Amino acid sequence: MTKTILLIEDDTALRENTAELLELSDYKVITAPNGKVGIEHAQGQAPDIIVCDIMMPEIDGYGVLEALSQNSTTNQIPFIFLSAKTEHKEIRKGMDLGADDYLTKPFEEEELISAIESRLAKATIISKLIAEKRSAPEESNDGLRNLHELKNFFDDHGEIVTYKKGAPVYKEGDHSNKIFLILKGVLKTHKMDENGKELITALYKPDDFLGFTSFKDNIPYQESASAVEEVELAGISKNHLKDILEKSNTISLELMELLTDNLSDIKEQLLQMAYSSVRKKTAQTILQFAAILNKKIEDGIKISRSDLASVAGIATESLIRTLSGFKKEGLIEIEGRNIRIIDLKGLELVE
Repeated sequence: MTKTILLIEDDTALRENTAELLELSDYKVITAPNGKVGIEHAQGQAPDIIVCDIMMPEIDGYGVLEALSQNSTTNQIPFIFLSAKTEHKEIRKGMDLGADDYLTKPFEEEELISAIESRLAKATIISKLIAEKRSAPEESNDGLRNLHELKNFFDDHGEIVTYKKGAPVYKEGDHSNKIFLILKGVLKTHKMDENGKELITALYKPDDFLGFTSFKDNIPYQESASAVEEVELAGISKNHLKDILEKSNTISLELMELLTDNLSDIKEQLLQMAYSSVRKKTAQTILQFAAILNKKIEDGIKISRSDLASVAGIATESLIRTLSGFKKEGLIEIEGRNIRIIDLKGLELVE
């Protein structure tokens, strides 16, 4: 059965282009040029999912979500924010109001389709769970209903700790007693290979969880974690988190989905390290750091050459030579440790 998407966006070109690509993906699309019309369409046509800009005339995206949340016929419709805003507080504001996801402009077609498919699938699963449990007594879950409320719980009740740039958060072999939510800054997890070379296994940004190992046994961390820039974390004990997950199927399901997505990202990184050329590894790693650090194209990426080489899976010397080549080709500019992307499209097309 064809799913219906309500697209609320005041930019005419973006609205029409986005609607076209969604229709090409076999969705029925209803469009609205502002929040006021969007609310009317949502209440009158009952779409399966809503994709909504934040900054709009008449009523902004926050107002749309708040109005629909107060209506029993629309408060269960999955809601995705579409916005150029990337500030942590702005994103959390939308999530606090009940949004299911967000995408920042500009976005790739695959990102939008993936977010929509994921939220529709989750809505179907949640609907089945609700239907199965209507006759059962309501379960207690410390008042937490979804993953975003769990993040707010970390923020409000977790132990807040800060680490300066380069400082270790934990080391491989330390006992894993806590799970962390990143409130500010960027971290890396890393291991040492048999030759003493550091391999960065993942990068983490604000709103990411850090430190998952096992809930059953107090096993040591299998890798180390360090601050790439000054970071602020909120931590709660694994036992407390385990209690919350045992009381809420919804949060457990969302967390499982999140960890599965993280594994997919790591798999892609490993495939890139294994099969891509040195030039492509270097280009993709620069783009990856720019995305994680939330840098605009005109901003520089201040990152050590060894960290870049470690994520790319190549020798530092090879990375430095490749960066020099990119500079000569006009793809990037280099000033000390600072790298600035000049030709984004060219960097994306490097083979």
